[in-house]
Amino acid sequence: MSDESPPPHPPSDGAPRRRVVLISGMSGAGLSSALKTLEDLGHEAVDNLRLSMIPSLIRESAAAGKPLAVSLDSRNAEFSAEAFLAQVAEYQADPSLDFRLLFLDCDDEALQRRFNETRRRHPLAVDRPVTDGIAIERGLMRPIREAAGHVVDTALLSIPDLRRLLAGHYRTDISALTVSVSSFAYKYGVPREADLIFDVRFLRNPHWNARLRPLTGLDLAVGDAIRADPEFGSFFNSLLGFLFPLLPRYREEGKSYLTLAIGCTGGRHRSVFVAEQLATMLAAQGYVVTISHRDIDRLPRLDAPTGEQKT
Repeated sequence: MSDESPPPHPPSDGAPRRRVVLISGMSGAGLSSALKTLEDLGHEAVDNLRLSMIPSLIRESAAAGKPLAVSLDSRNAEFSAEAFLAQVAEYQADPSLDFRLLFLDCDDEALQRRFNETRRRHPLAVDRPVTDGIAIERGLMRPIREAAGHVVDTALLSIPDLRRLLAGHYRTDISALTVSVSSFAYKYGVPREADLIFDVRFLRNPHWNARLRPLTGLDLAVGDAIRADPEFGSFFNSLLGFLFPLLPRYREEGKSYLTLAIGCTGGRHRSVFVAEQLATMLAAQGYVVTISHRDIDRLPRLDAPTGEQKT
């Protein structure tokens, strides 16, 4: 899941706040990718700086005027959750800073798989199983996760998806609300970064039409079949009627990035088509829109004894 606290209001003297992002999280959850993404977005990026050096870095970088991103994790020689959170409290109270604490998390199974696939040792379990290191680190990092204003679970995110998500939240131009529309398959898991999820499995499934099965929701014939469903028109109009008044309120509350996820069974037909239609309508309303289809390239599984395709 993804949580975002509204950005602080400008200081009373009208001077713009300087953005400082501290990035922390579980080893293997994507901290390096997150830091690189913020660097690409114009932040001065510093990796795993000693805790005692962060205050002076913030002071010295003030003259540069660039936003600052600093990653710090359990490998740090001076790591202490208590000392880290004490510094966080100071930054949050500083009226000159637009301070953000970003935490990257990931479930234990996904972390273990990532370490095994890369043949890396866990930094807290050099001579022990990876699972021991994950358990130790999760305990150490729990207070920081609880204090973070923005938590991103990367278990189901590809690196491009993570970059897209962070670019939406941390781009320097936040004059307009960016809306990310994504399709997905329920059988592969709900996208944890989504703010709002809509289930379209009630629509007639083109998968059961042999002619349409190899196609996707990007194909005209599939779109025509879904539009022909008597329930589609009323559903889509209701969806727009729900979202159009809601989105301006998100922007008024300081949210710069919103993720809408559309799900169906296989993630190839109904959810893809509805996501495309929704993205088109939102763009026509003036929103900055990005679109992705997480599971569109996953082919249906074959049942070994019968050859029957499963969804």
